Amino acid sequence: MLEVRNLNAHYGRAQLLFDVSFSANAGEVLVLVGRNGAGKSTTMKAVMGLIADVSGDIRFDGQSIAGLTPHEIARRGLGYVPEDRRIFTDLTVAENLEVGRLPSRANVTDAPRWSVDRVCELFPKLLEMLDRPGGQMSGGEQQMLTIARTLMGNPKAVLLDEPSEGLAPIVVEHIARSVQALKREGLCVVLSEQNLNFARAVADRAVAIDRGTVKFSGSFAELEADPSVKNQYLKT
Repeated sequence: MLEVRNLNAHYGRAQLLFDVSFSANAGEVLVLVGRNGAGKSTTMKAVMGLIADVSGDIRFDGQSIAGLTPHEIARRGLGYVPEDRRIFTDLTVAENLEVGRLPSRANVTDAPRWSVDRVCELFPKLLEMLDRPGGQMSGGEQQMLTIARTLMGNPKAVLLDEPSEGLAPIVVEHIARSVQALKREGLCVVLSEQNLNFARAVADRAVAIDRGTVKFSGSFAELEADPSVKNQYLKT
């Protein structure tokens, strides 16, 4: 579903990614692991077209998306949940969800169909808050809303950037169950994470990134079996 080959990214004169390569399949959760500043978020932004100076091959659902704008990539069915959430604080939950709605697209015919009712089944808390302004929600509730808003675009794959960061353990467990549910729906899920417990709960495969370079790629079980890799790139 998503294939990245030899991805390089620059901010001005500084090179932040060095030949990053990975692939992710439908119905699979791939976790990009690494400590703060390793290059996980930069990788996601580069894939999503949010970094201008990028080279390499990025293919989504069999077609190249390298060089496309973020809105063009989104309309092809690749959803993105940013680390800083970016909800509209003055809009209600219902209005935030409506902002994320995309009409049916001819080139995205086999993605799960999401509606307000369906995303509220995934996140029941939102059903109680449809009339509440986004600015009056907790951090965990805002994270649920951001994921739900992305799903309203009916993506075939979703990039989740640090979904557990700064959240209470009970909310992290809920987010983990939601990611598992998306996998069962057949979505391709790529997430960046440095929390071992969360990654263990959802991941099929892992890619460890350090200083913009891939240091490990394999099953999550293989990552956990290698103490040197686990201790260096994940926190417990």
